[in-house]
Amino acid sequence: MSKLARPTFCLLAVLLAGCSTLPRQNTEHTPDWDEHNPEAERGVAVAPPHPAPVESAPKTLPPAETNQPNLPRPPAALPQETWIPLARWSKANGFGLPSILSASPLPAYELRSNQGVLVLHTGSQLAYWDGIELLLGFAPQSIGGLPYAHALDLKTSIHPLLSGGPSPCLRARPVIVLDPGHGGTDAGTRSVVDHRFEKEFTLDWARRLQVLLAANGWQVLLTRSSDFDLALSNRVAFTEDHKADLFVSLHFNSAGASQAEAGLETYLLTPTGIPSALTRGFVDDLAAVFPNNAFDSQNLLLALRIHSALLQVNGHHDRGVRHARFPGVLRGQQRPAVLVEGGYLSNPREARLIADPTYRERLAEAVAGALQDLRSLPAGQ
Repeated sequence: MSKLARPTFCLLAVLLAGCSTLPRQNTEHTPDWDEHNPEAERGVAVAPPHPAPVESAPKTLPPAETNQPNLPRPPAALPQETWIPLARWSKANGFGLPSILSASPLPAYELRSNQGVLVLHTGSQLAYWDGIELLLGFAPQSIGGLPYAHALDLKTSIHPLLSGGPSPCLRARPVIVLDPGHGGTDAGTRSVVDHRFEKEFTLDWARRLQVLLAANGWQVLLTRSSDFDLALSNRVAFTEDHKADLFVSLHFNSAGASQAEAGLETYLLTPTGIPSALTRGFVDDLAAVFPNNAFDSQNLLLALRIHSALLQVNGHHDRGVRHARFPGVLRGQQRPAVLVEGGYLSNPREARLIADPTYRERLAEAVAGALQDLRSLPAGQ
């Protein structure tokens, strides 16, 4: 796996100055990730300092909840040891010992491999992979003055990052489905600059990306190629019917009346047993197993690859790679799948950029480059 951008001295300065225990709160935008849009307060689900033990037998949701006839077999019994000493785990897996970057206000530790650099803090879910914000499921703990990480974070996030795998299995001519968010009467959010709707920008972004990928030997399909309504279940069924290798849903964000929020967010389905970073008022069933959970590690590596490429375009305005369990376009996918929020139409600066066709072309070029690099990786490694 090609290396993502290394952390800068600025990151170290931020760490030394201390970082917030709580991730940034999600804003008011209600994207078309699920047919049901509750009016409950939206926010970040933060784990307590000492979360309850994880259930040893994850339950499987019935097919009616996922629109898929077959569900993956639930994973083997979850680790009996909930909190694992980071130094012991890292050494046992061949990554060497973690080094301490700062002792206060929140102790910060660094883990390195030939794939990149992970920085995490005891007492905070916020971590950094090669400088990119990444929210862990559980805040690492300091026990006896030593850092401990949750077994599920080690399995689903930390080990895949440091080991660089497994990568998605792609055919010689990969099939990818691009999903332009919204459409028809579901217009999405509206730009504060020119009052155009999100559905128009997502479709244009997808069309531009389609041209670039097709020129590089991809078979590219769009869930919608014009302005019409399309249920989330139909987007999933379309992708399954075409046996796609990858699925990428494209969106733009909004913070409602607030114009200050800005930056890039990329979402992937939450692994079983881990609390979501975003719930939007939905019940966050940690024991749920969805078809897409069979691709947890591949989802993470795909999300980070795309996210890193887009940060080069948007000026590194980073709101992080996050887990969510409710997005209907991700749950039923039987392939690596991610959802990208490419910027805020409620932010005047970003809305002006998004309105510019040249900028949307740059967004398309960034994603195309990230996906093309993915083809050079050994399948499943």
